[in-house]
Amino acid sequence: MLPPAQVDAPSVSRLLERRFDEYLDDLRTLVRIPSVSFPGFPASEVARSAEAVAALLKKRGLENVEILKIPGAHPYVYGERLKAPGKPTLLLYAHHDVQPPGREELWKSPPFEPTLREGPGGMRLFARGAADDKAGIIVHTSAIATYLEAAGELPLNVKVVIEGEEETGSEHLSTFLKTYREKLQADVLVLTDTSNFDCGVPALTVALRGLVGVGIEVKAISKTVHSGMWGGPVPDAAMALSKMLAKLVDENGRIAIPGVWEQVRPLSKEEEVELNKIPYDEAEFRKQSGMVPGSEILQEGPNPLSQIWRFPSLTVNALQASSRKQAGNVLNDSAWARVTIRLVPDMDPDKVLHQLESYLRSITPWGLEVQITQDRGSGPWSIDPLANQKNKLAFAAAKSAMREGYGVEPLLMGCGGSIPFVKPFAEALGGAPALLIGVEDPYTNAHGENESLLVSDLKKACLSQIYLFSKIADSYQPTQM
Repeated sequence: MLPPAQVDAPSVSRLLERRFDEYLDDLRTLVRIPSVSFPGFPASEVARSAEAVAALLKKRGLENVEILKIPGAHPYVYGERLKAPGKPTLLLYAHHDVQPPGREELWKSPPFEPTLREGPGGMRLFARGAADDKAGIIVHTSAIATYLEAAGELPLNVKVVIEGEEETGSEHLSTFLKTYREKLQADVLVLTDTSNFDCGVPALTVALRGLVGVGIEVKAISKTVHSGMWGGPVPDAAMALSKMLAKLVDENGRIAIPGVWEQVRPLSKEEEVELNKIPYDEAEFRKQSGMVPGSEILQEGPNPLSQIWRFPSLTVNALQASSRKQAGNVLNDSAWARVTIRLVPDMDPDKVLHQLESYLRSITPWGLEVQITQDRGSGPWSIDPLANQKNKLAFAAAKSAMREGYGVEPLLMGCGGSIPFVKPFAEALGGAPALLIGVEDPYTNAHGENESLLVSDLKKACLSQIYLFSKIADSYQPTQM
């Protein structure tokens, strides 16, 4: 067996091709555990998931594997392989918790029973967490295991941290970082929890929107009453809330809360040039998003993709007064909604929350009672790949690695979603470059029913990780980082 420095990445890649079915079985094992981290779901299943992840890390060659616990938080899992003195250290991130399954009757196969069937792009694995983000764990472990089998050792050092509460906003992240900051120090951060541009078209994510939200409850009466006996003079809580929600955006769906847009940095000419390079096809956009025929695209900026990546948006995530099943001829005593705003660079989460709550209170009609609970969520994040030598080296290596793994040039793109982990962790590592690489695609339907993973792209992501290890090891010295 040759030393890792003498085993080239193509040789390791060919071995991964032969071992890939085993790694896909690793993913099946993980997704069978319903590790939903939301309140009301069994915390024991998230703990069981952490045990399974720890077992996988050990099986695939990580050392000093342990389950890291913070009071009140779902468990993290940590492992390392630090046997390449003088070489840089990568911190590899993924998360093992998942979203609730949603409406199980809409799943074509059970949400926690991984099922292979044809779909957009080819054969897909359907299951909750198959793509978001248990596949990210497999990308890391498969590259490590294959390198170890081919060369006996890795060409650089790796630390792996698998989070257990990402889907609920990484609530205890600040405490986690304070507790384990020294253990997690590294030269480059690699997060496998984002999306490719399309099936077979890889991307590096360079911007994430932040997220803040409120729960708002409007109360009109002390009890639900007969709408025929009392309707008219007695205010309708559901109607009042509907009026309030409608005022949060203008007729084009643009946020109408005073002061919010003052925080949004206009697009520079350079940004417009880059955003216009991103291929956009309206018919494909409608198909991927599932828009109903005839619905308008509410556009801001050069195209809808740039809007998702670079401008804020407001969403009513949930709305409740009664329910379809329980709907009767009544005036509901109260109505509730969850409203969230996606933030872009330069927007202050606390300021936006204050503006949102103040505006809601100011437009509450008819003297009704209103209760508002805030969810600060996370701030936006972005990185300039050319800002300094560290970033240039990291992104050059990542782009080359993805080109080798996928066979096509990767795109640089933004992401409309949020990953609370990224910004505070990059800051804790002293501004280390963060490479955001994913296995999702526009048809994955993460967080929705029938979440799926394109199996061929999982293999390409694993191959890319092998090349990333090799290129970082060849190009960097820790002092350069």
